[in-house]
Amino acid sequence: MLPELHVFALPLKHSFRGISIREGVLFEGPNGWAEFAPFTDHTDEHAGRWLTAAIEQAYGEWPIPVRQSVPVNAIVPIVDPDTTRELVEDALAVGITTIKTKVGAADFDEDVERIAAIRGALDDAGIDGAIRVDTNQQWTLDQAIERLTVLDAIADGLEYAEQPVADHADLIALRRAVDVRVAVDESIRLAADPTTAIARARDAADVIILKSIPLGGVRRALELVERSDLPVVVSGSLDTRVGLTSGLWLAASLPELPFACGLATHTLLSADVAPTSVVDGEIRGERVSPGDLDPIGYVTDEMVSDWRARFERAWKYADTELMR
Repeated sequence: MLPELHVFALPLKHSFRGISIREGVLFEGPNGWAEFAPFTDHTDEHAGRWLTAAIEQAYGEWPIPVRQSVPVNAIVPIVDPDTTRELVEDALAVGITTIKTKVGAADFDEDVERIAAIRGALDDAGIDGAIRVDTNQQWTLDQAIERLTVLDAIADGLEYAEQPVADHADLIALRRAVDVRVAVDESIRLAADPTTAIARARDAADVIILKSIPLGGVRRALELVERSDLPVVVSGSLDTRVGLTSGLWLAASLPELPFACGLATHTLLSADVAPTSVVDGEIRGERVSPGDLDPIGYVTDEMVSDWRARFERAWKYADTELMR
């Protein structure tokens, strides 16, 4: 029997990944609340991984964490320099000193201005900080070599560049051509076999990005960590506070956590299903329960129908044995 589903539709402060409203489903199991919110460009089979992670959160068991809270980075969407500085200042006010921004989807001059604004805001505050960029596979190899060299100089040293190019061979060539660390996300997350992809990443990356929900849950992500000798950064998927718990728990369970994690996605939402507190740049990994569930944001009857249908399609590919 399918659980009772609660559809949410929450507005974003700024457009992110080409969307302005974050939609998905919440449901409750014996171990608490879970979230199912795959992006629309994911196949039903990939959505099955998201649902497996949600079932694990609501019905399965997670490992005992080794830390109570997780350091996080701030996220700066593709916005103008003034807004960029405001977002960095907001992050610094709660102790976050690692800033990640998207690049590659707009004019490169805008990327340059945004990185300069981040560096300027950090310098004005007297904080060295760290700057990382995420390209989402938008660049060619030649573009990545040229542009990362430029951005690295403006940032006074990028911490790393996330998935600058898509092709595996290009990733290997890029690492040889630039001094910036290369991180991979889509190469693992979207792979038909993430286990094989994690092994191939040794030659193509310095850092691996793991998102527990698209990978099928905390335990499946930890299995990937055990197969890799690369440092791990846990990131979110534009989750609400309920979904964020999965990523926080994964990060809290890792034996080592050398970098801040991309788990402050609540700052991108104008409203959330539960509050998130950042203290000294860290978020606690505890489970939460959503507040008022009817309605959650800008939910329409069409959204409810669409999400119930998507849930049922993903159910065919999910590991429902976790519910027993």
